[in-house]
Amino acid sequence: MNSTARMPPSLPEHLSPAGHALLDRRRFLGSSATALGSIALTNLLGLDGLLAADRPIIDPARPYAPRQPHFPAKAKNVVVIFCAGAVSQLETWDYKPELIKWDDKPLPGGPAITFQGPAGNLARPQYTFRQRGQTGKWVSDMIPHLAELTDDFAFVHSLTSKSNTHGPAENFLSTGFNLDGFPSLGAWTTYALGSENQDLPSYVAIPDPRGVPQNGANNWGPGFLPAAFQGTTMSSKAPVRHLAAPGVSPATDQAARTLLQRMNARHLEAHPGDGKLAARIASYELAARMQLSVPEISDLSTEPAHILKLYGADDTQNPDKAAFAKNCILARRLIEKGVRFVQLFNGAYASGGKLNWDGHNALKEQYDVHAPILDQPAAALIRDLKERGLLEDTLVVWCTEFGRMPFFQKGAKGRDHNPDGFTCWMTGAGVKPGVSCGETDDLGQKAVKDIHPLYDFNATILHLLGLDHERLTFEHNGVQRRLTNVEGHVIKQMLA
Repeated sequence: MNSTARMPPSLPEHLSPAGHALLDRRRFLGSSATALGSIALTNLLGLDGLLAADRPIIDPARPYAPRQPHFPAKAKNVVVIFCAGAVSQLETWDYKPELIKWDDKPLPGGPAITFQGPAGNLARPQYTFRQRGQTGKWVSDMIPHLAELTDDFAFVHSLTSKSNTHGPAENFLSTGFNLDGFPSLGAWTTYALGSENQDLPSYVAIPDPRGVPQNGANNWGPGFLPAAFQGTTMSSKAPVRHLAAPGVSPATDQAARTLLQRMNARHLEAHPGDGKLAARIASYELAARMQLSVPEISDLSTEPAHILKLYGADDTQNPDKAAFAKNCILARRLIEKGVRFVQLFNGAYASGGKLNWDGHNALKEQYDVHAPILDQPAAALIRDLKERGLLEDTLVVWCTEFGRMPFFQKGAKGRDHNPDGFTCWMTGAGVKPGVSCGETDDLGQKAVKDIHPLYDFNATILHLLGLDHERLTFEHNGVQRRLTNVEGHVIKQMLA
């Protein structure tokens, strides 16, 4: 027999070395076995929720449609009460009797240089603290209405920030990054979950009646997420602008919208798969529905007198308090309608703490103004949500960008910025009431026990919404970004 008959047929010359390898039977079978193993591993990781790329599937034509969380959620909605200007933990929630002993004495270890210069002497809490409720938690007389609800709160006293400057610190609290351009907590939430109400924005930011916080729209911006998930600003004082059709009767306006809807539908049929077009149409249609829904929900004249009194919205002696109270009622009405995320600001940007909690110069004098504006309305919001059964599904968060130092600034009667230890709290759906997590030192200057960067606080909020902060990602410039960057742990002590 001719020996050449037993030789394998020659491989095509046009194939690359990789192509030759694929046609080699042994290599092909070996590679197939490896590939099948990789497919199996990917499937198992996916089932366990360990793949980072399990993003929400968003229909451009219905970007606000409700979506399923990663796991069963404790909370369906969120209200964030954001006190701009950095509320002093030492005058509110973090009782430090050692400060009373050390009042008007130099800081042990020598003077400190802080954000606005040298420190003066240590200063006792400027308000009396008392034990509250069944837990006996020490809380300040500065906020008597909120103090009555202490048993319902889960405090974390050992938060830290990465900045001692208001603007970057607001960014860090709201977006997880000091720099501009990153998505806010509300944007991440609505990107992941959508909304239960298709006639109102899924995310509403309610600025203080006195103005917006220092970093303004960064606190409710979408960053690199789709623009549909930006917060919509409105308040009882300034409802959504440009909703009304000027000089057009309601019948004519409705006829024009109906015609436009038909034209958009035909155009979309002619251009199937055009996600940007579908998203634009969805945005216009939501705006049209808001022409009816927003005026209705903003009309507080339908609220009974006892509710206005509960919130302090009828306070003729303090118009700033009455205006903030109306914002709190608006927040409750939005939650009632199924709006996913409501961000309620207390305090506006102004130098010297005149319109916010930035108490550098005369802290007691300034807080005597700001505390009544916050206290009764915020406490009434929580009580009202609870009485209506809404607190079972709603998470209420109270937060501020950082805290205050235990000493007065040299030559002043106010406290400087302190990002090394401060307090925030949560109440409502999924929260364990009456607990206090973490501690600062005896003077309240630095977190020393169970230290929690703000990443942990935000991770806990997402967890209560049924979202894994490590899985909620979005690829931006080749990087899988998330609210908690590459950090963050759920604060389990706060969970019911």
